[in-house]
Amino acid sequence: MIDEMKNMMALQKKAGEIQEKLGNTHIEADEGNVTITINGKQECVSVLIDGKEQPDIVKAFNKALKKSQEIAAHEMKEVMGNLGIPGMSK
Repeated sequence: MIDEMKNMMALQKKAGEIQEKLGNTHIEADEGNVTITINGKQECVSVLIDGKEQPDIVKAFNKALKKSQEIAAHEMKEVMGNLGIPGMSK
């Protein structure tokens, strides 16, 4: 039991380190006069149009992304609950 707890704590620590690394990893793409930067956690970090920051677009994009993730999680929870997997019921 103690070994299982130690393993769980080590996994949680590793997961936290990975989350931090993903948050600090930036991916940039541009098309025409638009440049978008996201991080490894798939969050929008910045949007530049003609070299000018567009913070409202960043906020709107992240808000829409969060809503889509919530919908996907809800749908997956329903599917997993129907499979009878413990801890995944409706």
